[in-house]
Amino acid sequence: MKSPSVVGLEPGVELEPIRLCEDEQRILQEIEAQFYANDPQLAQQVSETTLYRHASRNIKWAALGFVVGFIVLLTSFASNTVLGFVGFLAMLGCTFVVVTNVRKMGRAGLESITASVKGKRLKSLFGDAGKNLRKPFRKDDNSN
Repeated sequence: MKSPSVVGLEPGVELEPIRLCEDEQRILQEIEAQFYANDPQLAQQVSETTLYRHASRNIKWAALGFVVGFIVLLTSFASNTVLGFVGFLAMLGCTFVVVTNVRKMGRAGLESITASVKGKRLKSLFGDAGKNLRKPFRKDDNSN
């Protein structure tokens, strides 16, 4: 496990996990069982929500906010400067949210997101649009 946020460690230094004795493991399992028994809905939500999922959700909403702010800026700046400035501030705030969440995710989170996007294949979203766009520009091998 790499943890560059630990004080005094160089980036890339690996830490060994701490081993618990049998009593500590038993106590931990009892606490976990009580947690699942007392509030199973919260336990399920906590187990399903990761930092990466939360940060990527924030990034998506901030990107949407950026686009809305940009549209407000473009449509209203000529007629109402104050509203255009509000659109600019919305864009600026959304950019700050994106940068903050990308930093939270770090390299591992970005790699997992790009891997999931590659796994879903952008081709499934756009179909054969790229191939259809390249057809007119291809040279036929038979025309020589």
